Amino acid sequence: MRLSRYFLPVLKEDPKEAQIVSHRLMLRAGMIKQQAAGIYSWLPLGYKVLRRIEQIVHEEQARAGHIPLLMPTLQPADLWRESGRYDDYGEEMLRVQDRHKRDLLYGPTNEEMITDIFRSHVNSYKDLPLTLYHIQWKFRDEIRPRFGVMRGREFLMKDGYTFDLTRDAALHAYNRHLVSYLRTYERMGLQAIPMRADGGPIGGDYTHEFLVLAETGESEVFYDSQITDLTFGDRQIDYDSVEQCQAVLEEFTSRYARTDETHDEAIFAQVPEERRRTARGIEVGQIFYFGTKYSQAMGATVVGPDGARVPVEMGSHGIGVSRLLGAIIEANHDARGIIWPEGVTPFHVGIVNLKQGDNSTDSACDAIYAELQARGLDPLYDDRDDRAGAKFATMDLIGLPWRITVGPRGLAANKVELTSRRTGETEEMSPKDAIARLEQVYAPVLGLKVQDK
Repeated sequence: MRLSRYFLPVLKEDPKEAQIVSHRLMLRAGMIKQQAAGIYSWLPLGYKVLRRIEQIVHEEQARAGHIPLLMPTLQPADLWRESGRYDDYGEEMLRVQDRHKRDLLYGPTNEEMITDIFRSHVNSYKDLPLTLYHIQWKFRDEIRPRFGVMRGREFLMKDGYTFDLTRDAALHAYNRHLVSYLRTYERMGLQAIPMRADGGPIGGDYTHEFLVLAETGESEVFYDSQITDLTFGDRQIDYDSVEQCQAVLEEFTSRYARTDETHDEAIFAQVPEERRRTARGIEVGQIFYFGTKYSQAMGATVVGPDGARVPVEMGSHGIGVSRLLGAIIEANHDARGIIWPEGVTPFHVGIVNLKQGDNSTDSACDAIYAELQARGLDPLYDDRDDRAGAKFATMDLIGLPWRITVGPRGLAANKVELTSRRTGETEEMSPKDAIARLEQVYAPVLGLKVQDK
């Protein structure tokens, strides 16, 4: 993409309505535009990051053996009346009627609908275990939407739903999701800590939230500092192995980590004083085991091995896809703008032409641009006729992890500058070596096969 042809409506001044860093930077970087309170249009740069995050979620769900589908945003109210939640959910649910006076709702979650799908098509224990998930827009009518996409009314969610014959099998599905979520967040450059939480309107007394530590977090959290030393890394897990998934759960949940809703001061006091921490956290996902709460109420049963019908054991597992974008920015920024981790950046590298219109620099930039694309990378070429300072400011604001700067003086010595946005370090090298370096950086991120120099 060439910046002269791209739609990137950046702002020079901080918007007055933005209270936190992610909201401010998303508006300034031209990623979103507010259409109503808590409802945003996703402009090209923001939409590109959103799709990168969504792709990572899909890939890790596939790795865990989960099956995607897509359910509608509007749901019939009768399903929710069956489960008993229609009247209990409260004013956050947006209720509407169609022209035939049928009651509908804009889905805040999908337990009822997925249970209806299951009971319509699955009859035998031989079809279990089963995990279905989708990524879909949802709506919760927050009384005071704020903080941009961090607490909007319309948001993009991944919802996964598990169906198992026994409680033990359902708890393995729970553990499997915990493992897949740890992988998902780390691929996005985040450390998301699983913390014991409250079931809320979803239900169930066994649930963990995944929280990213940040000063602007909505939840107060209490934790053992040892948990921040844990990483999942590149380890390979057999998702069918009960023992391996259980071991990961124990590793990441055996140390104290709770939200304020489930905090127990007596248990926390048992943590060595030097390791006790309190902070703020941003919730980016939650996993629930709730047994037969929905299957019993809605008749989702299967014929078991003994020929008797039994309600299936269920759980639901969510990742806030659009919220993640804000959380990533909260954890990755400086005074100049966003600093995208390589796994979610909208473009892999920015190319800055210091002398637009000069034949040698134009040709060199075009060649670098083409070669990066040929190697599977996605560059953004700033080919505008503008000052170098303005080009650098734009690149810093939108936060691409790497920048190649091309100017006539450097080209005379066959050199360009390769700059890391995170460290600020700049190194002079040949265009060929700069491309090779970027290919090496992104090879593990994108699964690229590195070409010979």
